[in-house]
Amino acid sequence: MSPSIDPIIPAVKTLKLTRYYGSLAAVDQLDLTILPGQIFGLLGPNGAGKSTTIKMLTTLLAPSSGSAMVAGFDVAADPVNVRRRIGYVPQLLSADGALTARENMTLSGRLYGMPHREHKNRIPEALRFMGLGAHADQLVRTFSGGMIRRLEIAQALLHRPAVLFLDEPTIGLDPMARRAVWERLKDLRREGGVTVLMSTHDMEEADELCDALALLHEGRMAVSGKPADLKAAVGPEATLEDVFAHFCGGTLREGSDFGNVQQTRKTVQRRG
Repeated sequence: MSPSIDPIIPAVKTLKLTRYYGSLAAVDQLDLTILPGQIFGLLGPNGAGKSTTIKMLTTLLAPSSGSAMVAGFDVAADPVNVRRRIGYVPQLLSADGALTARENMTLSGRLYGMPHREHKNRIPEALRFMGLGAHADQLVRTFSGGMIRRLEIAQALLHRPAVLFLDEPTIGLDPMARRAVWERLKDLRREGGVTVLMSTHDMEEADELCDALALLHEGRMAVSGKPADLKAAVGPEATLEDVFAHFCGGTLREGSDFGNVQQTRKTVQRRG
């Protein structure tokens, strides 16, 4: 489904990646290694540095220092080649409600610079993969929140990227819609080839989907590894909440409730 990455070369690798806003280090010397084909999660509360990390890796934000390689290319030295090989679904609404699903996909194909015949042929395949084949000619403003999110992922997959970035992919969705997105992401993993880097503050989501994850706290990595290994390191009955409390000295919810509610409401309002 996507261009292959040499399995010896990490899909994403950062070395002391740092971003300052004034004197504040939003991301502080972050070291990540993400293998091809993994679903990798950045877990942490709002303000932990998750979105800033993704913006640097997608070339939307320049690092203050350190380095990052995505799909074998340096994000600072070769941003054009990075952009050609990635898909990105931001946290806020990106689909146009006044267009149909097919029209949104066509617009994405043009923005990616795909030949007309190529994106025309791929659109039905991508919509079917995301469970939207029967809704191709339906106006997006009539879609549920979960359907919109699946459409946005379909748009990001249209050019068959090597690495897919998802910023809080299920924020503001009801449990059924959230599960539907999860199933499609699991399908991506089963299909092979696409590496997924997703940010989340949802412990259940991280545990359900991620092959490996990194816990971010105040811009720094607290710990990284496979969810099962991290839980086992804390205790036989430990949850990811226990892991966060152990390595970050608090609970995820205490640090993020108000911000999460505020952001969720903004997202839900924009999605209708």
